[in-house]
Amino acid sequence: NNTTPINEFVFVGLTKNRVLQIIIFLVFLTFYLTTLVTNLGMIALIIVSPRLHTPMYFFLSNLSLLDVCFSSVVACKTLVNLLAEKKSISFTGCAMQMYFVIGLGSTECFLLAAMAYDRYVAICKPLLYQVLMSPRLCILLLVGSYVLGLLHSLLHTVFTFRLSFCQSNEINHLYCDITALLSLSCNDIYINELLIFYVAGLVEATTLLSVLVSYVYILTNIVGIGSAAGRLKALSTCTSHLAAVAIFHGAILILHFRARSRGGSSTQDVVDKCLSVFYTIVIPMLNPLIYSLRNKEVKY
Repeated sequence: NNTTPINEFVFVGLTKNRVLQIIIFLVFLTFYLTTLVTNLGMIALIIVSPRLHTPMYFFLSNLSLLDVCFSSVVACKTLVNLLAEKKSISFTGCAMQMYFVIGLGSTECFLLAAMAYDRYVAICKPLLYQVLMSPRLCILLLVGSYVLGLLHSLLHTVFTFRLSFCQSNEINHLYCDITALLSLSCNDIYINELLIFYVAGLVEATTLLSVLVSYVYILTNIVGIGSAAGRLKALSTCTSHLAAVAIFHGAILILHFRARSRGGSSTQDVVDKCLSVFYTIVIPMLNPLIYSLRNKEVKY
């Protein structure tokens, strides 16, 4: 059958009630501004403080920058749409948004794994820390995180936007979410579902496993420390990162392993949208708070 090419998509959003839309706009705006202030403040503090010019804070400053970009990709368009009568996005704009949401999210997975390795070296091999975590290796780990994350996203974006969308142009979401887009396709999406399950699953499994292995070695080393004060000091350097990893990967696991490509009840749709807001807008706001609250060096 002939299908009319879709030039734009329209977001369903959370509600059609105008008063609720304004309330949601104010809440999201507060979250987003907090994300900008806390993350950019963290970056500025690390730049101007020579004592923070270490591999750990190099990764932390780049995590803050990544969180600003990640949140902006979703929040900016969502805030505009909450006030607009027509909540639309162009076909190309949707592809770009999905690419960066998946790409930056995947990059954060790899970056958190690199940060876990940094903590492993700092605690398990302290005498070799400056040698092993050289500036060259830190840059390679950072660049590698972006390359792997963006390549992973490119795969999903290409295979999603080669499909024909004939069911509707209404995306039942707040942004261009891959599962919401696949539900609009009139093509067979079996390959796309395999990519989500196996490739995205592989990225999640390998990065999370890397973190877990690093912390197994870290905890084993901490147990062997003689003094209680020494054990507490070593453990305190890891708690912030562990909390950030648990929140971020927990959100991913809930989102992507309960995701469905087609259909779903209205209650499930609302839950998915709220989880996506937590993943893309709330977590980037929480990360600098988690790290600063648990780290005396970055407290003002």
